Amino acid sequence: MAESPKTVSEYIRTFPPATQQLLQAIRTTIQDAVPEAQEAISYRIAAFTVGGKYLMYFAGHSKHVAVYPIPPLPASTQKQIEPYQASKGTLRFALDKPLPLALIRKLALAHRKRIKETAKK
Repeated sequence: MAESPKTVSEYIRTFPPATQQLLQAIRTTIQDAVPEAQEAISYRIAAFTVGGKYLMYFAGHSKHVAVYPIPPLPASTQKQIEPYQASKGTLRFALDKPLPLALIRKLALAHRKRIKETAKK
């Protein structure tokens, strides 16, 4: 078994160039939305944390890239994710289609809000 990547950059480099571009776009979108987020590797995939709590994960696969988990969302946003929803907590994006980066940004911001609200309790 190959050694697990230790950084998000190492993780992204394990994929073909086209997949790397998509993963880098997801990474940049999350970083821009939540600048205080820290990169991590967890469960052998890329992740971001805020204040020691996992914000969200993203991963490459042979036919798609994915983000997880999906936070509770308003009905209007829920409708936006339906075309990509693979399961209750996973969104998949085909490698040959444009990424919905504005939607990924919304998810990152919703997760940050969830983490901040949880920390207040």
